[in-house]
This record gives sequence, C-alpha cells and structure tokens, in this order.
Amino acid sequence: MGDYKEQPLRVGAAVRRRRRSLELTLAVVAERSGLSVPFLSQIENERARPSRSSLEKVADALRTTAVELLAAADPACSVDVVRAEGVESALAPQVRSLVRGHHQMHASEFTGDHDAGREFQYRNDQLMYVADGGVEIEAEGRAYRLGRGDTLYLTGGVRHRWRATVADTRVVVVAVAEHIEAVQDRPRQ
Repeated sequence: MGDYKEQPLRVGAAVRRRRRSLELTLAVVAERSGLSVPFLSQIENERARPSRSSLEKVADALRTTAVELLAAADPACSVDVVRAEGVESALAPQVRSLVRGHHQMHASEFTGDHDAGREFQYRNDQLMYVADGGVEIEAEGRAYRLGRGDTLYLTGGVRHRWRATVADTRVVVVAVAEHIEAVQDRPRQ
C-alpha cells in the first residue's frame, strides 16, 4: 500500500540527454566507452538494456556515474519505500539503489566485491558506511581499513578505489547528487 509501483527504467533517454548536454556524438561516446555506435543507439532508443558493466562504461564516457544515469531515468517520488525483498546473500557482486529518482542525494548498497582496480572521483561529497564485513579504501595515497559500523567521508574531487576484504561485505554509499553543484572552487590567495 502506497509503495512505489515498479516501472521499467528508461535509461536510454537519460543517456541521450546527458550525451546531448555534453554536445557529444555517438561516435565519441563509442570511442570513449569501447562500445559500438549501433549498440549505443539501441540503448538510447530503448531497444537494448545495457549490462551493469556496459552502463558503467557509458557513464564513464559521459563523465558521470551509472547511479546518476539510473536516477535520471527513474521518476522521482516525494515519498518512496525501497523494499529489501528479493535481496539475497550475494554470491556475485550486486549494487542496489536505495533512493530512486532524480533527487539531491544518492544512496547505494554494494554487496560483495567489485572491480577493485576501478578508480572513482566524484565532484561532490560522499559517505561510505560499512553495514557488514570489511573494506579497504585507498584515498590520497593512504589505505584505510574499515569494519562493520565504520564510516569514511570523502570530500568531492578525491580520487579513491576500494575493495571488500571479507566475503558478503555490504557497503552503503551516500552522496550529494552529481547534478547538484555542492563543491565550490575557493578563490586562490
């Protein structure tokens, strides 16, 4: 009762809007992402659904995140319940959005391990909370080991990478949305 009704995400429209806002051609996005122009066209026209890996490649090529593209594809609700139904102990890495729609905040839950070699850098601030297990995070030349209940705050612009150090690790990442310019350049003195 009152729960958000599941609708298929129309991520293609979000990809097209982002690409056009950056004034990029499909050929440029294809070159940056390593995906073909026909496949990108199918995504934009909702004739193909990209895998998580492909969506991350497209997001990187568009200088955004897969979470941001999915949020832009999802209609926003002022009150929304995201149920944990169907969330199982992860034998394979999973990511689950905890906030749906195009809002001022994003929150995702990562379960299991993921591509530890992938480096992240977001324009805006984010907080990482370890719900279960443990992680190692590399940021600004230092390694931080976090366990259950620990948090790590990253100021916008900090390059970082992380990996799970314990099986079935669950990490919640909360961030200011990319479409909100939360970081202001300070005047140089």
